[in-house]
Parts: sequence; C-alpha cells; structure tokens
Amino acid sequence: MPEPGKKPASAFCKKPRSVEVAAGSPAVFEAETERAGAKVRWQREGSDIRASDKYGLTADGVRHTLTVRDVGPADQGSYAAIAGSSKVKFDLRVIEAEKAEPMPASGSTPAEASGAPEEAPAPATAPEGSVSSPEGPSSAAPNGPAPGCPGVPEDPIGLFVMRPQDGEVTVGGSIIFSARVAGASLLKPPVVKWFKGKWVDLSSKAGQHLQLRDSYDRASKVYLFELHLTDAQLAYAGGYRCEVSTKDKFDSCNFNLTVHEAVGPGDLDLRSAFRRTSLAGGGRRTSDGHEDAGLLDFSSLLKKSSSFRVPRDSKLEAPAEEDVWEILRQAPPSEYERIAFQHGVTDLRGMLKRLKGIKRDEKKSTAFQKKLEPAYQVGKGHKIRLTVELADPDAEVKWLKNGQEIQMSGSKYIFESVGTKRTLTISQCSLADDAAYQCVVGGEKCSTELFVKEPPVLITRPLEDQQVMVGQRVEFECEVSEEGAQVRWLKDGVELTREETFKYRFKKDGRRHHLIVNEATLEDAGHYALRTSGGQALAELIVQDKKLEVYQSIADLTVGAKEQAVFKCEVSDENVRGVWLKNGKELVPDSRIKVSHIGRVHKLTIDDVTPADEADYSFVPEGFACNLSAKLHFMEVKIDFVPRQEPPKIHLDCPGRTPDTIVVVAGNKLRLDVPISGDPAPTVIWQKIITQGNRAPAGPAPGAPEDASASDEWVFDKKLLCETEGRVRVETTKDRSIFTVEGAEKEDEGVYTVTVKNPIGEDQVNLTVKVIGYILERKKKKSFRWMRLNFELLRELSLQARRMIEGVVYEMRVYAVNAVGLSRPSPASQPFTPIGPPSEPTHLAVEDVSDTTVSLKWRPPERVGAGGLDGYSVEYCREGCSEWVAALQGLTERTSLLVKDLPTGARLLFRVRAHNVAGPGAPVTTEEPVTVQEILQRPRFQLPRHLRQTIQRKVGEPVNLLIPFQGKPRPQVTWTKEGQPLAGEEVSLRNSPTDTILFIRAARRTHSGTYQVTVRVENLEDKATLVLQIVDKPSPPQDIRVTEAWGLNVALEWKPPQDDGNTEIWGYTVQKADKKTMEWFTVLEHYRRTHCVVPELIIGNGYYFRVFCHNMVGPSDRAATTKEPVFIPRPGLTYEPPTYKALDFSEAPSFTQPLVNRSVIAGYNTVLCCSVRGSPKPKISWFKNGLDLGEDARFRTFSKQGVLTLEIRKPCPFDGGVYVCRATNVQGEARCECRLEVRVPQ
Repeated sequence: MPEPGKKPASAFCKKPRSVEVAAGSPAVFEAETERAGAKVRWQREGSDIRASDKYGLTADGVRHTLTVRDVGPADQGSYAAIAGSSKVKFDLRVIEAEKAEPMPASGSTPAEASGAPEEAPAPATAPEGSVSSPEGPSSAAPNGPAPGCPGVPEDPIGLFVMRPQDGEVTVGGSIIFSARVAGASLLKPPVVKWFKGKWVDLSSKAGQHLQLRDSYDRASKVYLFELHLTDAQLAYAGGYRCEVSTKDKFDSCNFNLTVHEAVGPGDLDLRSAFRRTSLAGGGRRTSDGHEDAGLLDFSSLLKKSSSFRVPRDSKLEAPAEEDVWEILRQAPPSEYERIAFQHGVTDLRGMLKRLKGIKRDEKKSTAFQKKLEPAYQVGKGHKIRLTVELADPDAEVKWLKNGQEIQMSGSKYIFESVGTKRTLTISQCSLADDAAYQCVVGGEKCSTELFVKEPPVLITRPLEDQQVMVGQRVEFECEVSEEGAQVRWLKDGVELTREETFKYRFKKDGRRHHLIVNEATLEDAGHYALRTSGGQALAELIVQDKKLEVYQSIADLTVGAKEQAVFKCEVSDENVRGVWLKNGKELVPDSRIKVSHIGRVHKLTIDDVTPADEADYSFVPEGFACNLSAKLHFMEVKIDFVPRQEPPKIHLDCPGRTPDTIVVVAGNKLRLDVPISGDPAPTVIWQKIITQGNRAPAGPAPGAPEDASASDEWVFDKKLLCETEGRVRVETTKDRSIFTVEGAEKEDEGVYTVTVKNPIGEDQVNLTVKVIGYILERKKKKSFRWMRLNFELLRELSLQARRMIEGVVYEMRVYAVNAVGLSRPSPASQPFTPIGPPSEPTHLAVEDVSDTTVSLKWRPPERVGAGGLDGYSVEYCREGCSEWVAALQGLTERTSLLVKDLPTGARLLFRVRAHNVAGPGAPVTTEEPVTVQEILQRPRFQLPRHLRQTIQRKVGEPVNLLIPFQGKPRPQVTWTKEGQPLAGEEVSLRNSPTDTILFIRAARRTHSGTYQVTVRVENLEDKATLVLQIVDKPSPPQDIRVTEAWGLNVALEWKPPQDDGNTEIWGYTVQKADKKTMEWFTVLEHYRRTHCVVPELIIGNGYYFRVFCHNMVGPSDRAATTKEPVFIPRPGLTYEPPTYKALDFSEAPSFTQPLVNRSVIAGYNTVLCCSVRGSPKPKISWFKNGLDLGEDARFRTFSKQGVLTLEIRKPCPFDGGVYVCRATNVQGEARCECRLEVRVPQ
C-alpha cells in the first residue's frame, strides 16, 4: 500500500524540454537533478550518447547539459535523460533554415503538448501517486505544486495536469480526490465525470456524504475538480474512474480507494476477506483479463454474518443484516445499479449473470430437500463442511470441483452419508481449494463457491540499515510470516523491478526475501522498503565514496649489477588492481621481471638488474586518480671493496629529540613508518613504556638535552614489542622499520621507544600515541544494528544527526575517546521520534480586497510530517520593508482569513506559515504586493440556466429564487413586477454582497407574472428578467351531453373547462357507470378531443357518464356528469345485407414517378429508377437509343411493387445516351425517358 502523502520521487527538479531548431544550428538540452554529483545518462532512440564532435556532455554540480552541434534532419527524433530510476523523454524537431522562427534552443523553453516529457520511474510499475492520510479529512492529491507555480510542468500529458491518486481512509473518516485540468488552450470548461466501478455515475449519488466540487484558478488557468467522501464506510472501497472531455479531446484516469477498519476477534469482515489479491496459488481463479483483481468480489456479499455490527450510512449502504441476493431477487431490473452501488458491488455484468442463474434455480427441486448455500468462506489451513439433504436417501451423489469429479485421496476429502444428508469435508484448505463446487444427484445439481481467506502476510524480522562503499555488494534481508508470499520492493516510494542491466536481484528463500544490489553507486543511496499485505519494513542505505589511502609508497632504489630490485607499495583496499609503468609505458612481466599482488601489497621484482633497467617506475591503481612513482639507480660495483662503517640513525622530524605525539581515532589503524640508516645494518628494538606509579628523578634520555633531567618523571617499565604477525606487529627492512596496530584500542595509548643499534653506536626516539574525541552511533528501536554517525573524530559536545526517517523511533549512544582510550558506550538514550516542521502552505491567493480588509485563502502543506499540524500564522509587511506584523494573535486552524483594519491604499505583502510541535515551517508569500483598495467591478448577473426559462410552481408550494451576481462596491438591488415596485407581505427579499433571493412562502395564482431585478453600482447597472407561472388544477369540463345513441354505442360531447389552471390542458378522462351498481370504470384516458364515442355497452342497461380534465398539476377535483341515464334498447329489426355492384379495376399504364436525367462518373455502378401503375400488371421494356436492353448482360432490371430499376454495371462513356422505359398492358401503353451522361474523372 503506498505510503501516505508520498508520490514516486523524481531525481529531476528541472526536466529537459522538447525544442524546435533550424537546420545547422546547435540544440541545447538542460536538466537539473535533486542531488549534486548524480550521474545522468543521455539516450537517443534507446541508445546511450557518448561525448564526441557531434554531442557535447557537461555536468556542473546539479546542472547537466546535452549539446547537439550542427543539427541536421538525421538528428530529429526522440531523446531521453535518465538519472537513477527516473526517466524523462523529449523531442528534437528540425525545420528548414528559411522557415525557422527565432526561438531559444534551450531545454528550459516550454514545449507544446505533443512534446511533453513523460517521466516514468524506470523501470516500471510504481504506484501513481499518492494517497491520502487514513486519519481525518485528507486529500489524495499528489504532493506536487499547483500549476502555474515554480516546478510545475506546463506541458501535461493528455488533459490532466494532475491525476487523482490512490487513497486510504479509515471507517468514519473523510478523503478528497483531486484532479487538475489545464484550461489555457480550452475555449469552454471541460466536462468531468466521476464513476465508481465501471458504470456507476457518482453525480446521481451526490448528497451529504458524497459531494462533487469544481473551481477555476484564473492566475494559473487551471480547473480543479474534487470528489469529497465523508463518513467513509467499507462499501466505499473499490476502483474509481475520472473522465474529462472537451469538444475534441478525451482523457481518463483510474484510482483506488482502500477503507481500513479494526476488526475485533469475534467479528467477520467478509468484504476484506473476499478481496482477491492477484494470481497467488496455482489453482487461484480470476476473471478474464484479471479485470477484477484487487476489487471487491460481489459473491462475497451472498452470505453475511450476524455478528457484523458496523454502523452504516443508510443512503449509501444497506443494513448489514440484509441479504443482498434477497434484495436483488425482489427488485426490478432498473434498481440493480443502485443496489450494486450501495453494497459496493463493482462487477455488474457478473452480478446479472449470477442473478439470472439464481432465479433459474428457484424452481422446486425433486432431488434436493436442502441445497448448498450460494457461497462459503473458510480461513487458510482450516476445514470446511459442505452439506446437502436429499429427497431420496438411496440416491447416488457426485461431488465436482470446477467441473471435475472429486476422488477420495487420503485425508484431504472426506465423504459422509447419514440418512438423507450428504457431506463433503475439505481439510487443510489452501488457495488451490478456492473454486466452484457442485453436488450432482441424477440429472439435478446444486452449486456453490468456496472462498479461502488468506491471512495477511506479517513481517517477522525487519530490514536492517546498511552502510557500504561505492562498488560493494549490498544485500537486504527480511523475513515474513508466510512462505512464497507476494512482496514488493520499493526505493524512495518507487517500486523496483529488474532493469535491463539487472542491477537489482530478488531472491526468495522460504520465508526470507532478499534484495541484492551487485555494485552500489551513489545513486543507490536512499530508503528501501518491503511491502506485504500486512505491513512494511523500512531501511536506509548509505553509500560513501571510495577513497584510496596509500599506507606505503614506493621508494627510490640504488642497486648494483646482478642484484635484485624490489618496488613495494601498500594501499587501503585489497581488491584494487593496478598497472606498473616504466618511463610511462606499461611493463610486461617475463622470467626476470615479476609482478605480484597479495592483499593490500603490490610488488614489482626485477632480478639480475642491468644498466638498461635504470628508469622511472610508477604504479597506477585502477579506478583512482593517483600515481606512485620512484626511480631505479644503477650502481656499478667496484672490484676493490673497502668496508664502510656508519653509526645508526633514525630519520624523523623531531627537533631536539623531544617526544612526538601521534593522535589516532579509536578503532582505526595505526601505522608508524620510521626510516633508519646505518652500516652495518642496525638492529631495531620497539618498546612500550608501562607506568609503575613511583615518582623519582629520571635521568636524561639518550640524545635528549641536559635540562630535560631537571623535571620529575614517572618511573616506567618497558615492554618489548617484537611480534611480526597479529594485531600489533613490527616489520623491519634494511632502510626502515614499520610498527602497525590494527584497530587501535584503549590499551594501545602510551609512549613508544624506538632504539636502533650496531657496533658503531645507537640512536633512540620516543613517540606518544593519543586517542581523543567522541563517536556517536544510532539504531532503530527494534533493530540490533548500530550505525556510526561521524567518521571523523568529533571534538564538540553536540552533533546534528541527519538522514533520519521522520516517524521512526531511534536510540543514540556515545563513545568517549580521550588520552586514555576508547570508553565503553554510554547507555542508550530514551527512544525518540524525529519530527520536522511542516512544509509551506500551498496555493496562497487573495480572494477579496476592500478599503480596509484583505481576504486570504490557502491550502494545507503538502508534507505535514509526524508532528501533525497545530495551525497557521498570518503576517504582513509593507512593500520595501522587512518588518512583519502578525495579522492575528495565536494560530488559526482554518485555511482562510479576513485581515482587518488595514491602511487604505497601502501595498502589503502577506505570508502564511504552518506550525506544529517542531516549530514553524517555511513561509509562503504572495507573489505581488496587494493594494488595500476596493476595485470598481462592473455589476453583472450570473443567471442560472433554469431561471432563464419560465419558472413553474404549484399553488401552495414555496418559491425560492437565488440569483448570484458580481460587482464592487456592493451593488444596490431593485425588484419590480410588471414594471411596478415589488411590495407585499407575502413576498420576501434578501440581498447579500454576492446574491439576491426572492422568497414566497405559499404561492398563489396572483403571484404569476414577469419579475425584473436590477443591480446598480454608481452609473453602471445590469438587469435580469424572470417569468413566474403559478399553476393549479383545472375546473371540470362544461355542458356534457349525449348527442346520439345507436346500437351498443353512445356519442358524448362537452366543452373545455372555464379555468385551465394557468397551464395547458393535457387531456380528458371519460368514465361510465351502470345505473344498477354505480361503479365507475374508465373508458378513455389522456383523450384530447371534446367529443367521443363510448362503445361496447350492454343491451338493456342504463349508463351515466362523466369527464375529468387534466393538466400538469393533476385531474380536476370534480367531474362533469350526465344528469339522466342513457338506456341501450333491445333491437327488433332483422339484418338485411347490402348488395354491392362489381367494380372494374382495370387501368392503362401510367408513370407516377418518371425517369430523371443523370450525370455519373465512369466505373461506378449506376441505377435509373421510376414507378408505374396499371391493371393488369403491365409488361416492362427498357431501351437505349432505341435498342432493346433485355439481352445485354451488363444491364439488370428489377420490378418490385411498381418500382422499376435499371442497373448499369460500371458504365463507360459509351453507355451515355437516351434511356426509355415502356410499360404495356391490354388497356394501353406508356413510356418515359431520360438522358444519361457518363463523365471520365480527371
């Protein structure tokens, strides 16, 4: 689940833009990274760009530049810049030099929408966005600044500047989803629709707990659309979609809402249990295309537990004890969508399909007395019993799983038969048992679905912080509660996947999950997280630059003929390789020249030295900008050997032979390299002086000045140091002695004496080793790994710890390092949580200005942090001054403020800060000074569309007309009716600075008429006209009478009502009643004429008739009724059928629709049509220029219902001419003709 309030981090703070340059000119693309020294790769069409004569690559701190020189048509295409896991695409377009318009070739020039950079975390699927805080009212808007502010891209992808992101909220909380649409290029406001699932339009569900809002920022020309959900319930969870459309563009965005609830031990959360994850488990079933992955499965709502006792909103969700399928069975199809929305059912098609199957199964079963429930739920690892009752106790039963018969195998499936009951028991349920089951008896079967609830995957051992050097291997390890669980690795909120270079490697070992970074770079530093369905673990990776220290450099050598020359150096990293050079050229080893590398020591050995070996030798470590060099001198050996004697000497820079003090940090390596000389070679003795505690006058040290003996000294014992291996060791060569201490400790501090002796004499030097300072370490509270905070010895008593994660509990401890040594660590500090101040508020804007007041509004800061938000402070200062004055005492929790008592005409700057327990955050200041002076604004009505038409109200209903307007200063409002001032106690008027309201508590017919409202500011005014129509029921029709009665029919006639109710008459209702029963029956409804015939009356009965009148309000209260009954007499006449004269229907042919002249294009089929009548049916003949066309296969003729058609297949110019259609029968002949012109296309 995405971390609240965060969105995928981008390595770029300034992105390169698409540009259009003229051919032959250079193109420059610039990018700025968040961190100095970040490595940026440039690509073209997916291939890396290297520095060359064509391309120039420069990097200066955070600024990186790509220059394409001498641009040609071949350079046109798509480019990309990659830094870490962020990738930005941009285009280079090349135009002809004479058509080029002057424009800067800078990467900062805003590109058009077609060239907008697409930043995607590389490589791939990161959560888009951000989510809202699960507590209280929150916003799911991402943390990016608003458009128009610095740092916002002006070239969005599609219509969205900012898309709504996934959100989380707890039951009862509130959340806001925001979408921003660029309006600079739109002539009309865009149309935005919000959907839940696939079809449910949320605009029809707006109410107290669901609100849709929109606004427009004129400064940045951006539309803001918001979806507010308050008092969230579990049914709100699921997938949502936001669609935005304009006249010729369309864009949409999907996002999810997760609703959390603390479920007690005895509660049963069906919706969270049935929320399918992904494709975990081989037998896991998902829908086609996995469209419902992660959505609420409707089948989970078949059966609800009686223990589910969560209060619900009656408008958005049905009570928990109701059975959803019972509601669906009884509801009409038109209500399915509303019920699906109330209960969070998102798969409407699947719901209808299963409901159809359920309704089909409602017929009485002859084989089953009790069928399986529609669905069952069981926890993973538990067992479930599926039981049916049969009508025939001897019937054979088959159990099917996903259509395959279940066979008895071990203890997994147990079949039981007790009387008429048949039971299938499934033990140790796993995800593979999540399937559809059927019980088949003869030709009948009953079905159910089994849902296996997978427990949340918990983290049993969290990640540990890591601190490595550049190039080292990093491995994060985390242990979860389930084997084979699905986990996600994220870096700084961006999901990690296997890149093309396979930089990240993921490994699973049972319940342990590993993330391996083969060779760490500086870009890999950051916060890594492992997320499961039940939580997440977070750790920090610190990558330091690799520095190579030279412990021993190579020295000049002087050797004689046939002797051996050895160059030796020691560096800090034993994995570093290098190259030996001779006079600048690489030295190739052979049988005489040998190169060795053992640990940190690199050696070059030259056997049997010759005069040709005299040269400059260098050692160059690979990957480091350093060079160790020395010179080999060849010495000719004289035949006469004269032995030379030289007293021993220690070559140290110690004036006066006073002790030299060497400071080393505890835990670091101490290396003392003492050059010596003497002939014959002296013997070197290292000793450490140990205090005995007795004070006595000490004699002068050998070689020390005489006055040194005047002071009192402690009496010491000396410990001989002669080991050549181990932590403390001594190495002696002909010209130097090396004393090494690996990992200095407290006991290593003291005075060391170096003595060199030979037969000629001796020399001695004292060296003092001290360890001073402080070392700080920190760790997470639940971790056992301490991390060092300072790598250089700290001499102050305070340190500002950085790079800590806000909201994570830490502990600290300190090591004291002084002249005695490294102390024990101090007790761990009390656990604390780093809390930082919030970021600056956003979208600070001036809402209104008057002569003494300024109204401000802003939005909450993007980052609040673990310290929460206590409130806001507002300050102002005059333009050009630096003294800020508080606009209110204390803090305000609202995001708007009216600043009063300001000097009229002053130009003021305003700023707002957010405060929490860590103190005030950074301020946000108005971009321009605000002049405290009310601006004259022309009065103008903003008449809603429904008020521009005739306003109809029924008698007795209230009338409430709100008309918004604008204008400054406050306009004067005047109402008139039919040109007369509006007056009367029944009509109320209320005016405010922004609108006016006309209110009538109970409307009457006299209130109908034309109303006019006028707003005036000084000599400027605007008017609006409203037509109010108060309607009522009509009066009854007038003068109803029986005009005629014959057979079983009666003819009635009446007049329209005297009063039509001030609206159109919709029709009449005619009813009849038998005189004996006087029960009224409707004969005609919505009848619009004022006379009718009532048929099918009964002979011998008397009837009364009545008529009601209808309009838009309803039927009239009374009806017009006949005064006397009408009797239907019994007939006494015999029926004589009439005689008819046979008619002659024969008719000569005649054309009712003649042929018309046509002009067609050659090659396209053409038809000529006409229509003819005649009796008997005439014979049809077609002629072209007098020739009969009946035998020509290129012409087809059709005749249907008198319509005659001649089809000419692919005519050519030869087919042009006069066409004649002739119709002939016994009564005569008729013909018609037309001219056809066939044109050849040019």
